[in-house]
Amino acid sequence: MKLRADWTERCVVHSHDLPWVASPSRLVERRMLERDGEEVARATSVVRYAPGARFDAHDHELGEEILVLDGVFSDETGDYGPGTYLKNPPGSRHAPFSEPGCTIFVKLRYQDPQDQEQIALDTRSAAWRPGLVPGLAVLPLSSFGTSHTALVRWAPGTYFNPHRHYGGEEIFVVEGVFSDEHGDYPAGSWLRSPHLSQHQPFSREGCLIFVKTGHLMADVAAPAPVNLPGGRAPA
Repeated sequence: MKLRADWTERCVVHSHDLPWVASPSRLVERRMLERDGEEVARATSVVRYAPGARFDAHDHELGEEILVLDGVFSDETGDYGPGTYLKNPPGSRHAPFSEPGCTIFVKLRYQDPQDQEQIALDTRSAAWRPGLVPGLAVLPLSSFGTSHTALVRWAPGTYFNPHRHYGGEEIFVVEGVFSDEHGDYPAGSWLRSPHLSQHQPFSREGCLIFVKTGHLMADVAAPAPVNLPGGRAPA
């Protein structure tokens, strides 16, 4: 399956408009934002676990990133509530489940095999950094090579500078409404902007976004400065 798999194309998807698609586990469904492959695939999805849902133990050959949106997501390493960011490195293995049910944002098979950092971070209690402009707060989540991941919180009425995306940019709107000169993107929106694209983002109402940069560069050889709104790479 190839679904919005061309990294050179700008994509905007409102996940709430997508159907829930069955997974190999009877009580787990997903809204597919992008996919390149079948059940083993490079993929970005919103995944919903019904109460009591379980997946068999499986490997993550090229890693997995998770942001828990609601409920409690669990595996053999612990229970993770809303706002938890998880990074399972290439070669990791787990058997996820959810007793009360949960919804998670998931990215699969995007990591460099040499990136072996495992992360479990409660973003609601973590220390945020001020961004480059007033009204922005940044929480670095992960960094390896040219790829950088963070949460960015925008106070109402915050405007950022026009900037170019070296290695591309991906955004998932967690709360509020994120905007740029191309449109307005409410919670649940997913945006992918290709290498060297440019925009001027802002938020009238305020928002919280998951941002990943520098990872959409299959044909790009040399690293460049980080272009997160915080102005520096995540630690």
